[in-house]
Amino acid sequence: MTIQTSAVSDPATLAAGWNGSLPVLRSEGVTLRELRFSDARSLFSLLTTEEMTCFTASPPTTLEGFERFITWSQREHEAGRCVWFAVVPDGQGAAIGLFQIRQLQPSCDTAEWRFALGPAFWGSGLFVKGAELVIEFAFEVVGTHRLEARAALQNGRGNSALRKIGAVEEGILRQSFLRGGQHHDQSLWSILREDWYRSKAVWGSKAS
Repeated sequence: MTIQTSAVSDPATLAAGWNGSLPVLRSEGVTLRELRFSDARSLFSLLTTEEMTCFTASPPTTLEGFERFITWSQREHEAGRCVWFAVVPDGQGAAIGLFQIRQLQPSCDTAEWRFALGPAFWGSGLFVKGAELVIEFAFEVVGTHRLEARAALQNGRGNSALRKIGAVEEGILRQSFLRGGQHHDQSLWSILREDWYRSKAVWGSKAS
C-alpha cells in the first residue's frame, strides 16, 4: 500500500487547504486517483441502480448530472471543503466507485468519509483496500485525528463494511437521514488516529 506523493506540489498546503493536486493512492489491485470528467459515464452506469440508492442519498439521475457532479466536486476541492477519490481496479481506466473525505472542522481535525462502490464489485476486496488507503491519507497527509462515517441502520452491507475495517459504532442518530420522504435512523461510526496505528502495529506483529 503506497501513497505516491509525486503529484502533490506541497503536501503541507494540501493538508491545510486541500487545494493542491491529490496524490495517487495505490494498493494491490486498485488505484485511487482524482475524479475525471470521463468517469461520469461509468459512475452513472454503476451507481444509479436500485441496490445502490435504497440506503444512500439520491445520486444524479442522468449522465449530464454526473458530469455536473464532477465539476462541482472539483470546485469543492479547490475551496478546501472536501476531496473525492475515484476507485479504479487494475486493468480498467474508468472509475467504478468513489471515496469522499469532508471536513467537519476547519482544521480537518475531525472529518467525515463516505464511499460508494458499484454492486458488481461488492465482495471483491476493493472496498477494504480502498478504505485503508483513504484512512491512511486522512491521517498521514491531511492530519485528521478523527474520521466519522454514517450508515442507515437497514444498510447491513454498509455497516458490516465499516465494522470490517475496524470502525467503532458509537451510537444511533435518530431519524437523521431523509430518503423517499421518510426519516431513517443511522449508525455513527468513528476511527481515531491512535486506534488505527495501534491496530496496524498488531497486524505487523502477527505478520512477523
